[in-house]
Amino acid sequence: MSGLFAHTLRPALLAASRADGLRRALQRSTLTRRVVHRFVPGETIPEALTVVAALRDSGRFVSVDFLGENVDDADGAAATVRAYLDLLDALGGDSPTDGVRPLEVSVKLSALGQALDRDGQKIALDNARTICERASRLGVWVTVDAEDHTTTDSTLSISGDLRVDFPWLGTVLQAYLRRTLADCEELAAVGARVRLCKGAYDEPGSVAYRAGDQVTDSYLRCLRVLMAGRGYPMVASHDPLILEAVPRLAREFAYKQTEFEYQMLYGIRDDEQRRLARAGNQVRVYVPFGTEWYGYFMRRLAERPANLGFFLRALRAYA
Repeated sequence: MSGLFAHTLRPALLAASRADGLRRALQRSTLTRRVVHRFVPGETIPEALTVVAALRDSGRFVSVDFLGENVDDADGAAATVRAYLDLLDALGGDSPTDGVRPLEVSVKLSALGQALDRDGQKIALDNARTICERASRLGVWVTVDAEDHTTTDSTLSISGDLRVDFPWLGTVLQAYLRRTLADCEELAAVGARVRLCKGAYDEPGSVAYRAGDQVTDSYLRCLRVLMAGRGYPMVASHDPLILEAVPRLAREFAYKQTEFEYQMLYGIRDDEQRRLARAGNQVRVYVPFGTEWYGYFMRRLAERPANLGFFLRALRAYA
């Protein structure tokens, strides 16, 4: 990651992801919405299902995310639950209930009421349980997404409670947080399914590694811990350095191709996704949909200079 991008453009994009005025302006822009389609394929369940079917036909697994976060009232959290139940009903019904499940939904606890002043953690736990119960009946996995570092303790607590009844539940850990190596050790010891990503929020240096090489080093240390454990590692990265390390670690710890998976975002490195799948690897694509795409989209632009370059080129082409 170039110094200019890492130290100037990335922080500016992450700050913009929280700017309500810019969000409203871009969400109204027809031009922007056409470009966003590269990363967010639609706003409705039927649009998401069209992409899911195409990915499944290509031999890839999917994780579908109904976009939204930081719900500030119980009614909004209940609406998110209803949206996920509708999504699960549309997705499920033909997935195996044992072994690796090709269909998954990803949920953010802040969209389920986690941040509510009164009983937020309990409300989020109850709402997540409702989603997991429906998913379990339909043979669909659920993974609990990570958000900014202030939510990590609550998220891991809720995930631990859910794994008592749903041992297949996935949890996301972010390698740029300084605490994550210890969290990996704990989850690997209990055999959890863990999605390891680098991290997409603007965190202070007191809790997170800021330099790109430090984040990559942390990721590889964390991945080694997960591979040495007895869980199901999910390698969520587009970084060639990390992807090159995975086969070596799999051989070192005697992991079969069916005992871990690669994960990538919809619209990013599609050729590499297909190459990995053709080689017999399990590859899962994270497919977001919904009207609340702004924050997700801005974080994607902040992750890689290539993403920002695509956005600027596409704007010029459509203008």
